[in-house]
Amino acid sequence: MDDRAWVVYREALGGEYYRLRLRPAEPFGAEPGQFVMLQVGEGIDPLLRRPFSIHRMDPLTGGEFEVLFRVAGRGTSLLARRHVGDRVDVLGPLGRGFTLDAEAPVLVGGGVGVAPLLFLAEAFLDRGVRPRLVLGARSDRDLLCHGDFACLSVPCELVTEDGSLGRTGLVTTPLEHALREAGGAARVYACGPMPMLRAVADLCARHGVGCEVSLEAHMACGVGACLGCVVPAAGGGYLRVCKDGPVFRGEQIAWNAEVG
Repeated sequence: MDDRAWVVYREALGGEYYRLRLRPAEPFGAEPGQFVMLQVGEGIDPLLRRPFSIHRMDPLTGGEFEVLFRVAGRGTSLLARRHVGDRVDVLGPLGRGFTLDAEAPVLVGGGVGVAPLLFLAEAFLDRGVRPRLVLGARSDRDLLCHGDFACLSVPCELVTEDGSLGRTGLVTTPLEHALREAGGAARVYACGPMPMLRAVADLCARHGVGCEVSLEAHMACGVGACLGCVVPAAGGGYLRVCKDGPVFRGEQIAWNAEVG
């Protein structure tokens, strides 16, 4: 879909974080892990659209969907100023999403990387599978959406680097405990900063557990034409985050190369 949508809900989550709900002119379906390209300004400045993970979908309301983001530059600053009733042009859904056939899914989010995991958790619950979540951030100010997962009765372990909320440390410690408890039935689904994804993929490889990672990258087109979002592939060459991903199996990525 390359069409228009309207803001129907805007939520300031504190600090630099915002959540918008958009109603597209034409309803569309999406898979957890896919993304949309949004025109963040009201005109052609800035010219390029920005990519955002689909945070949540509501097919009962004409295909309304949500995006969660942190203000990190001019584009996201403009999007944060949008209000209910404003029009936003949208291209999507785009990319490859997560697989949904895990027996014991473990979701791992780092900071705003939690964005696609709420949609994923709801998809698993719709299939009668209850995932568990490990959610980490630098501090409690960056620990997002854990209340939404609690409302879904998704078991959640919180981790902050400064100890301001939950366990002190990194997500890999509670993740390793979760993998030991779940055994061979576990599969990990992760999204967050690249160093976190590298550590999660390495941990899963050592435990022989399947791992899917959702990568974030700067994109100009979102459809694989510009090659501006490539990452090194484990077998040589490069993978396009927008077209070949954004979700990849952990073993597809050359983590020791300069990624991200």
